[in-house]
Amino acid sequence: MPSKPKPKASKPKKAARPAAKKARPVKLPYKPIKLKLLRPVPSDIEIAQAVNPKPVSLIAQEIGLKGSELEMHGEYKAKVRLEVLDRLKARKDGKYIDVTAITPTPLGEGKSTTMMGLSQALGAHLGKRVITCIRQPSQGPTFGIKGGAAGGGYSQVIPMEDFNLHLTGDLHAITAANNLLAAAIDARMFHEKEQDDEKLFNALCPKNKQGKRRFSPSMLRRLKKLGINKTDPEALTPEERTRFARLDIDPASITWQRVVDTNDRFLRRITIGLGPEEKGMTRETGFDITVASEIMAILALTTDLADLRERLGRIVIGTSKSGEAITAEDLGAGGALTVLMKDAILPTLMQSLEGTPVFVHAGPFANIAHGQSSIIADRIALKLADYVVTESGFGADIGMEKFFDIKCRYSGLIPQCVVMVATVRALKMHGGGPKVVAGKPLDSAYTDENLELLKKGLGNLQHHIKNALRFGVNVVVAVNSFAADTPAEVELVRKAAKEAGAEDAIVCTHWMDGGKGAIQLAEAVVKAVEKPTKFQFLYPLEWSIKQKIEKVCKDIYGADGVEYSEEAEKKIALYTRLGFDKLPLCMAKTHLSLSHDPALKGVPKGFKVPIRDIRASVGAGFLYPLLGEMRTMPGLPTRPVFYDVDVDLKTKRVVGLF
Repeated sequence: MPSKPKPKASKPKKAARPAAKKARPVKLPYKPIKLKLLRPVPSDIEIAQAVNPKPVSLIAQEIGLKGSELEMHGEYKAKVRLEVLDRLKARKDGKYIDVTAITPTPLGEGKSTTMMGLSQALGAHLGKRVITCIRQPSQGPTFGIKGGAAGGGYSQVIPMEDFNLHLTGDLHAITAANNLLAAAIDARMFHEKEQDDEKLFNALCPKNKQGKRRFSPSMLRRLKKLGINKTDPEALTPEERTRFARLDIDPASITWQRVVDTNDRFLRRITIGLGPEEKGMTRETGFDITVASEIMAILALTTDLADLRERLGRIVIGTSKSGEAITAEDLGAGGALTVLMKDAILPTLMQSLEGTPVFVHAGPFANIAHGQSSIIADRIALKLADYVVTESGFGADIGMEKFFDIKCRYSGLIPQCVVMVATVRALKMHGGGPKVVAGKPLDSAYTDENLELLKKGLGNLQHHIKNALRFGVNVVVAVNSFAADTPAEVELVRKAAKEAGAEDAIVCTHWMDGGKGAIQLAEAVVKAVEKPTKFQFLYPLEWSIKQKIEKVCKDIYGADGVEYSEEAEKKIALYTRLGFDKLPLCMAKTHLSLSHDPALKGVPKGFKVPIRDIRASVGAGFLYPLLGEMRTMPGLPTRPVFYDVDVDLKTKRVVGLF
């Protein structure tokens, strides 16, 4: 018989080990949207339309907003009521982070894209409660050459069509309010010329059916300004009636222009009053783009509805022939402007591609305005989130400086960290590389490794880092990486950033990878905001206008000095006499150079800054010196991007938008 197979010897049992601890899953405050990353990366609009956004009501619920604190604008947008600030006033603020950049090229360096990638990394990957506060874009560059401002690639705000076009009508409200005031100026000059003092007073304060006159609320504010403590129109003396009714505006002093949110170069200078009924009262004036309006700046810097009403009334449109400031309140328009802006004051809630919350509000350019989203949006976000990521326009020499010296001064909010965006491409340009032109192929200097050219441009990054450190804020550099960047190049940038004092410098791929490509950046930011800061303003408000100008020009731009035109000298004397000299400065200069000259790249030396003129945005609360020639109305190129924008008539979807 065949023998039975022997049973296999059993192995001795090992002592039981404690079960290995599984890595605890990151607890996410938001239900993230899973991205399907495609290669090659599709267009921005294709990416945005491939994502199914969460209902905005869910976004609101995830961040702790109540339904009663929302005003819905469809399924994916909602205005947030300011009452939320009263409910959360005792809650501690979160950490405050500003995203800025080196001196940009005409192509842009991906600052908004980096901000969105960082926010998506913090919220959808690291489990942090984060809110992004972003500026609303202008339709001018959207239809011109620059494109939108929703971010790009897999780091965007959605729905991106809504974000870039109209949104909830805030820019239209600004346009309407600005142009109402412009119409009021010319109408007042016309009627004052046509009527004597008695007729003018009777027209402004007509008798009602009972034979009684009354002052409007705006008129009572003007009387108080004039020191006339009377509320009954009949009680005014003839001299008081004249002082009250006749503004006597000097046409040559008027700084208030009309606005439109379109790049329209032919409106830069116009002549008005050519109609026969205007009786020869012609005047040369012009149009600015809407986001350059002082009302846009006011929207970004206001803190509540009462403050908005005061700021709009304080707008100075020019002076009287005797040299006194004429305000929107003097024209009786302050209340009406506020009514037009009462809904625009509410920030708009949207979301990122990965479902993290975004507040969209205000949107001035930083070269001609202060370049910040709103204080109101930041305040609400800081009460709802542990981390608030916002951005300041263009390079750190203008946007970041204005963020600190203007926005933080009025908000009282102190940032813990600056994220400085840099690209190898831009630093090569600052090292003396060939000219970069939007829409044209890049020279091989930018697509091939060139360490020597890159080294020459690193000074621009280091200068901006030192400027941020001057304010006592921690800096993290985000190297926004492109496919042509080599490991040696990005490592050279990282080393230079740390040598200049940055806490860290991280290579990011958020454009192609979404939040996943900015996880290391997010981790560096989380560390940086916990480190101590010694925040300080660049200058005290008590300094003279010239002292403040020279401090910014010498310390931030690296200028040797400042030269003032005859017109600038006159304005300095006028604004000092009128008591405007204690306001902060909003320097209007090119964003393409640390200097006033866009042709001077890198870190220019041996230059003096020319101050061509100075204007007063008293409602917004700053003076803005004009450094050289500054355009407040862009023009359209030969081939604007609107050529590609259309509607798919079957799906009704927007196509061709970036």
